[in-house]
Amino acid sequence: MFIELTDHLRCPAAHDEAFLVLLPGPVVDRSVRSGTLGCLACGREFPILDGVAVFGAGGQADRRTGAQTIGAEAIVAFLGLTGPGGYVALVGDSGRFAPGLAALLPGVHFVAVNPPEDVVESAAVSLLRSPSLPLKTGSMRGVVLGSDYGDHRWRADATRSVLQGLRVVGQGTPPRLSEELDLLAEAAGWWVGKRR
Repeated sequence: MFIELTDHLRCPAAHDEAFLVLLPGPVVDRSVRSGTLGCLACGREFPILDGVAVFGAGGQADRRTGAQTIGAEAIVAFLGLTGPGGYVALVGDSGRFAPGLAALLPGVHFVAVNPPEDVVESAAVSLLRSPSLPLKTGSMRGVVLGSDYGDHRWRADATRSVLQGLRVVGQGTPPRLSEELDLLAEAAGWWVGKRR
């Protein structure tokens, strides 16, 4: 897990957001290999094992699911991102786009939440396992929800996590009207929304 990502993480428990405290073990090239993240609000602790922050049972996407008809270039266009800096969350099977996105958007760090098992950590990609998005409000430049994470709860978490005016992209049924998210487009099984 990229050490600076700690500033953008939150406890997944249902309480007000609070900073997580990192007690790192070995750190290699700014990647925390093991350690503990602690919540100041509720006292819960979350392990970092082999570079993966574990916030609870989050499942693992099946690497065979999801449309294979689009590539990382389409995801970049959907997100509307240019330039380096910041973080983009890839949830579920959308984690498979991480290597291609890292090549197309150098300087952006990708946070793969519950990705398929063949997605590996790198200097540009951190891996998390969690039952919900453990990301602070307004901390991401974009969020991409895979086909296996398109329900209302994950959409609400994604919308909360993205910066105001930036985009949430999802595969599957587009969201209904929302006070927080404007639907910009939908086609070929994908939708794009912008946080108000």
